[in-house]
Parts: sequence; C-alpha cells; structure tokens
Amino acid sequence: MASGVTAQTGQRRKRLNFDERRQEFIAAAIEFFAEEGFESSTRELARRLGVTQPLLYRYFPSKEDLIGEVYETVYVNRWRDDWDAMIADRSLPLRERLIDFYDSYTDVVFRRDWMRIFLFSGLKGVDINRRYLGRVRERILDPIVRECRHADGLDDLTPLPQEVEYAWVMHGGIYYYGVRKLIYEGGTLDRKRFVIETSVDAFRAQLSTLRDGTSPIRW
Repeated sequence: MASGVTAQTGQRRKRLNFDERRQEFIAAAIEFFAEEGFESSTRELARRLGVTQPLLYRYFPSKEDLIGEVYETVYVNRWRDDWDAMIADRSLPLRERLIDFYDSYTDVVFRRDWMRIFLFSGLKGVDINRRYLGRVRERILDPIVRECRHADGLDDLTPLPQEVEYAWVMHGGIYYYGVRKLIYEGGTLDRKRFVIETSVDAFRAQLSTLRDGTSPIRW
C-alpha cells in the first residue's frame, strides 16, 4: 500500500471501529504477503499501513495470528458451500457435475492473491498449504472418488489410495494451468473449460483402466 494512499486515508481510519480497522489490516496483509511472501516482517507491513508495529500487534498478537487470518479470509471464506452439492447431485451425469464444479472452483482459485500466497506459503513452510490440501482431500477428492465408484456400480464407495492419487493428478493439472496463466504468464491456451473437460475425461479413463486391470501402472 503506497504511503500516499495511507496519508489520504489516515483521517478515515481514525473513525473506524476495532473490527473495521482489523479487517482493513487483514486486507492489507493479503496484498502484502501476496507480493512479498512470508519472509517479510510485520514491521514492514506496519510501515506500509502507516501505523506502528505495536499497534498492529494490538489486533494480531503474533505474525502467525495474522497469517491465520489471511488463511481464513482467502481460503476458507471464499470456499463455496454449494460445491459439496454440485459434486454429489446424482440427478446429473457425473461428467457434467465434475466439469461444472471445476469451472466454479477455478473461478475462485484462479486469482493472483490466492495463487501467490499459496505458492509463497509452500516455499516458506507456512502451514497454509497443509491445511488447505487437507480440505481439498476431504471436501473435493474423496467425494469425487466416491461418486465415481457409485457411477461405476460399485457397492463399496470407500476411496482407494490409488484412486485418490489419480484424483490429485487431475486436480493438480487443472490448478497448474492457472499457475502458468496467472503466475508464469506463459503461453497458455485461453480455454479454461477445455482444460477442465480434458482433465476430467482423462481422470475417468484412468480409473477405468485401473478397474479393468489394463492400467500399465502397478501399485
């Protein structure tokens, strides 16, 4: 946040209540960590905000507390509760459900702050990645595999480890398309829906070869 902006908004800040000021600090922290990574200090963040570090610590007792709020804001609060229903709605064909889900999911994930913070946290060892990937496994991949097993007529819907790994390959491939597009700014095909469709189809085909014993992969 530029110092000029800070100076212009200084009077407005004085009228903010505690919760409003706290949310303003979180928004600034999201921008700050997305640009600078997690090795940057809260002292520098406070400087950019035009406040003292002790004042910042009145709202967040530690840097870890602030990072936790960033995680909640970017990764938990942007999570859409209707995604569970999209995956599980058996009134629609499974392929249609998965494509529609990933189309909606990537609308949320394919944002610069989301991706940069996620990548920085992995490099620094901040637990944002671990916490979020656990959520992905529980709320996305396991349900997808269960729906695949149901669609394939299996009585036991318990996901097998190798099936989940196939799901990670699909999920990771779609995510990496966004990384190449938004972070690397490479020459990616500007057809997100096509990438999702081919990833979903490849995943389903891989599961089929696993089930019928024709897969060249041995677990």
